[in-house]
Amino acid sequence: MYDKAEIFIRQMHDELEFEQAVTEQRLLAIKEEIKKTGSYHHTAEELEYGTRVAWRNSNRCIGRLFWDKLKVIDKRDISDCVSFEEAVTSHIVEATNSGKIRPTITIFPQATAHEVPFIILNDQLIRYASDPLAEPIRQLVPKIENRFLPIVYRHKGEMHRFSLPDNIVLEVPLIHPDYPDFSKLNLSWYAVPFISGMELRIGGITYPCAPFNGWYMESEIASRNLLDCYRYNLIEEIADSFHFDRSKTATYWRDKTLVELNYAVYHSYKSQGVAIVDHYTASKQFEKFEQQELQSGRKVTGDWTWLIPPISPSLVHNFHKGYDNTYHDPNFYYRKKGCPFSGQRTN
Repeated sequence: MYDKAEIFIRQMHDELEFEQAVTEQRLLAIKEEIKKTGSYHHTAEELEYGTRVAWRNSNRCIGRLFWDKLKVIDKRDISDCVSFEEAVTSHIVEATNSGKIRPTITIFPQATAHEVPFIILNDQLIRYASDPLAEPIRQLVPKIENRFLPIVYRHKGEMHRFSLPDNIVLEVPLIHPDYPDFSKLNLSWYAVPFISGMELRIGGITYPCAPFNGWYMESEIASRNLLDCYRYNLIEEIADSFHFDRSKTATYWRDKTLVELNYAVYHSYKSQGVAIVDHYTASKQFEKFEQQELQSGRKVTGDWTWLIPPISPSLVHNFHKGYDNTYHDPNFYYRKKGCPFSGQRTN
């Protein structure tokens, strides 16, 4: 643990231009704390820096240009379920910000050798109960009465659940300005993707519960969530609402549906004042991020399969590049499949 802590502290102090004496003093304090307790605790400044750099290092994220603007909410002092649920709810409200979405992360207590204080079993804080990806939570919760999944979490190994108040989930009805029949499908999507199924690792410390959010890229909703065959698989219904000819493949009805649905999602969010980015703009932002990192003497790592958009990928610069997919800490990591789910049910 000390070796990882030293790498992190020296990197941080070098980037932020700390004096050498301050660095050595901090490392000595960490070494002593580890010697006495088997672990150490980050200062508020270390937590904020480490969390932002974890976003900067996130290989699968195309939105890293704004890494240093991430709002970090420190909730490491929380120890009871009531306060935990209040903090999760507050995160959703503050980050949603009536549609003016703020990239935000809330960090709960770190894991120790003996316990994991809190861990959220949902992969996202907000997910429709009808979503095929909701099946792991549906297996844990025998009866779901709301359209949204309850948040299921463990506190010191014991299972708990709570439902979000309906009024805090901002939804966007999907419309298309040129195809009025599309609105008759009554489709909508929630405004903010809140990731809760990843753990944050900084300098040898693991934060198993650190939900965070950015904003959507339109193709995440249109190309993937609504059209993937293992998700809502709505391509035929949507094509029919656009009155496209589905009699043969050569009409390119699938491609036209994909393009128009992406435009519908983007138009809907923008017209209703909810932050979203289109895939071209996101790619341009990532290109600027690459340039900034180059100027700072840092090499950008990335997972090419995630950095290219699922619509018109060859039209953006990312498609024509290769990336080193090496992971560097600080970073976010998916929990191992099966690890959070013990088969227990919550009543």
